[in-house]
Amino acid sequence: MRIGLIGTGRIGSFHAGVLARHPGVGSLVVADPDGVRAAEVAERTGATALASAEAVLGAGVDAVVITSATSAHAELIGRAARAGLPAFCEKPVALDLRGTLEALREVERAGSVLQLGFMRRFDAGYAAARAAVRSGALGRLHTVRASTSDPAPPPAAYLPLSGGLFRDCLVHDFDILRWVTGREVTEVYATGSDAGPAMFRAAGDVDTAAALLTLDDGTLATATATRCNGAGYDVRMELAGELDQIAVGLDDRTPLTSAEPSGPPAPAKPWPGFLERFAPAYEAELDAFLAVVRGELANPCDGGEALHALRVAEACELSRREHRPVRMAEIPGI
Repeated sequence: MRIGLIGTGRIGSFHAGVLARHPGVGSLVVADPDGVRAAEVAERTGATALASAEAVLGAGVDAVVITSATSAHAELIGRAARAGLPAFCEKPVALDLRGTLEALREVERAGSVLQLGFMRRFDAGYAAARAAVRSGALGRLHTVRASTSDPAPPPAAYLPLSGGLFRDCLVHDFDILRWVTGREVTEVYATGSDAGPAMFRAAGDVDTAAALLTLDDGTLATATATRCNGAGYDVRMELAGELDQIAVGLDDRTPLTSAEPSGPPAPAKPWPGFLERFAPAYEAELDAFLAVVRGELANPCDGGEALHALRVAEACELSRREHRPVRMAEIPGI
């Protein structure tokens, strides 16, 4: 297959390497508004650098991978749909519900394929947790605790464009909560703190957040996130049932030190970031996308899944602003 990739930043560069190595990809073309960056990625991966996204879409590709700046996602999804091209896009579809719904309508009208990049669905630990929940091995699930902690804040210029901590970061936890448990969120109560670096206050964002989510079967879930976890990159999920409890993301690289005298020591090599922690999952999601393009696999994460997660993030942001519980029925989009 001939694959086009639009956007050669950090995640785009990583995806370009994965695609270039994939046995199902015969040729790869890439483009980025920064032509020098696109040329560097092309040279490193053996791809061909083109002048624009339009050139990629018109280069006879069989599918397109969208890893551009978030602000361009919705437009590029629409253009790929109108061109009849299957598309893989990093989350989010758009930073708001209106833009998300408009892009998804374009995909629906065109009858095309859109797979969203929620890579945790392809992580071995989360897949094992899903199987444990669905098999009944934990018994009745009563509590879920999810957390995402970045080792350092992003650049200040990124924050006003990110959509905020709930939409940019915790949206992964909201998606994987639904995927692992098979349940829907019915109500949220969320708060946040901007007590860290001043750039968060300047952007109207928070550096740390917490949400209590009620699922439709009565299970209670908490989801927390911070941009300021100096110990390392820490993404975990704990699931507790009446029979047993399990944890995802607990291994010898988890940046967590026990305070118990007999507890395990601090990790020798904690996870430094998301690309290292989830590298196999990122590769697996692109492998799945190529199988979808070949007609060998049903879409494992379509635009509707992204919409569900975004609606939970929107509910949390509303709850944070208004200091109250928010029912999911208050959030439009379904």
